[in-house]
Formats: sequence, C-alpha cells, structure tokens
Amino acid sequence: MSADPTLELLWGLRAASTRGPKAAIGVPEIAAAAVAIADDEGYDAVSMERVAAALGYTKMSLYRHVSSKAELLAVMIELAIGEPPSLAGVRGGWRARARRWAHLMWDCWDEHPWVPEVTVGNRAVGPHEVGWSVAGLEAFEGSGLSRAETVDAVALLSAHLHSSHATSTAGSQPWTPDLHADPMLGDVMRRSGRAYPALDAVVTGRAVSPDRRTFGLERILDGIEAHLAKKA
Repeated sequence: MSADPTLELLWGLRAASTRGPKAAIGVPEIAAAAVAIADDEGYDAVSMERVAAALGYTKMSLYRHVSSKAELLAVMIELAIGEPPSLAGVRGGWRARARRWAHLMWDCWDEHPWVPEVTVGNRAVGPHEVGWSVAGLEAFEGSGLSRAETVDAVALLSAHLHSSHATSTAGSQPWTPDLHADPMLGDVMRRSGRAYPALDAVVTGRAVSPDRRTFGLERILDGIEAHLAKKA
C-alpha cells in the first residue's frame, strides 16, 4: 500500500528535505501563521501567498514543507485543535465526561471558528484529531453502551456540536439568533397574506438569547440515559 504523503506529514513520518540550505522555518511556523490568518479573516483568506508574505518568505520556500493548500489545512487543524483532552479526572461518570468533552470542543471552536467548517468529509487526519475522537469514545467507558452504540453516541454529540456552533452552520430559520422576527421575511409574509401563529408566539416580545448548546446537549444525554435504563 502506497503511503499518503499528508498522513506521513501529520504523523511525523516524512523525512525533512535535504535540498538547498537549511530552512529557517518549518511546518509549525507555517501552520501558526496560517491559523492566525484564518482566525482573523476566515479560512477562505488563507493562501500559500498570504502565509509566505506573513512569514517574510516566498511561496516556493513553503512548498519545501507543505506541498499544497490541502496539506496546509491539515497542519492548521492539528495546531488549532491542540492536544486532545484527558477526561480521567472528571467526576460524575460517563455523563459528566461527555458533557466536558462537548464543552471543550465548543471552546476550541469558539477560539477558531473556521475549524468546524473544514473538519468534514474524507481527508487525512492527524494524531490530535484522532485523539479528540478517542476521548469522545472514552467518555462512555463503563456506561453500558455497546461498541456500536458508543460510536453512535459520539456521532450524535458531534452532530449537535456542529449544528449549534453558529447560526451559519445550523441551517436557515425564520427568526434571528436572538429569537426576533426577521424584518424582511416578516414583511413579505404579511404582504403575501400568510399567517403562522406558532411562529408569532416564538418571535413576539422581548429578544432572548437561549442557550441552544446546553439545552440540546442535555437532552441528548437524557436520551442516552433513558436508553441505558431501558436496557437495564
């Protein structure tokens, strides 16, 4: 089986280039510069040219270390998410560990809002990203879930993390993030003669900022707990 060059890079198995003079920069510096751009302006603003300029080097000098933007993204993700958490010291059983894992993931995404948008699909993943997935599995150790159920539980939590991370990833809704009516939509609805009493009951009144993250997370954990009680 031929090796994936991006995987080799992420897992520290790629031999350093010996051509030319010894480089003054390496993958860590390149990744850090790229992450800083993405944090400030979004991932779409990242390019090999922008990163090279930020470091004071030419674009070609970066290719000695990362061969493409796909490889650049891979090392960016590894740096941004950091070392996976240890949940061994979390008291309160599987539910407390799962809750802690979710909140740590949210914290990471709040610091690097572009991460959930790029950590999807079939791609090369590094030890940090694998470690976060393993930590999610370990959160349910001793819970009574089967192997398949454990994987499904982590997948369910991950889906909720993505959907509640930001309004941009949660899908379109006929209200604003603070549960007010969308002014333009409300205007066309009135002029078209459409009435939605249930929607009016939600968007009428003072603006609120519901904690959708915690509400959804706790209901998922409630469901898993009810499932375990039924199994027992």
